[in-house]
Amino acid sequence: MLLTINPDNPQPRLIRQAAELLRNGAVICYPTDTGYGIGCDIYNQKAIKRIYQIKQRPQHKPFSFMCSSLKNVSDYGHVSNTAYRLMRKNLPGPYTFVLPGTKIVPKIMIARQKTVGIRVPDNPICLALIEELGNPILNTSAILDQDGSPLSEAFEFEERLQKQVDLFIDGGRVFPDPSTVIALIGDQLEVLRQGKGPVTPFY
Repeated sequence: MLLTINPDNPQPRLIRQAAELLRNGAVICYPTDTGYGIGCDIYNQKAIKRIYQIKQRPQHKPFSFMCSSLKNVSDYGHVSNTAYRLMRKNLPGPYTFVLPGTKIVPKIMIARQKTVGIRVPDNPICLALIEELGNPILNTSAILDQDGSPLSEAFEFEERLQKQVDLFIDGGRVFPDPSTVIALIGDQLEVLRQGKGPVTPFY
């Protein structure tokens, strides 16, 4: 199923339709500010396991997930005063923050170090979906290891993933450019991956 949603002003009716599918366990392909992603409701273990199979990823490597705001992030990750100050200036944006996870995060989404990877993407479709669903959405790149040239259009992912994904959201062309990953544990800051987001605002 393919839904075309306006990337700047997402139609509420279509967002509700997509959120209802997520609520019922759907795996979706959707646009973010760093490329197209694959995701599901983080509270649906069956859907999460399907994404592990699609990505051929070992289960001891949890996926990151997306929240709708910094306030929403603090429900799922322990945010120190330092982390809050830095995140407030740079979200939404192309960053994944590694934080100590809270008790409401499903175990399948928590790393051995009791940490989680959380994003607040600068993408109206994502933010509207998370708000409508009421839960964070799992986030992993829709590009698979065996893909050759970078894919940037929803129809390309539909051709590539076909029946492995229940819903494809066309939010226009998005060229893949991975997020910058930053660990913010207490007052310690560590850049784990330099990506689309500049790191200079954090120093």
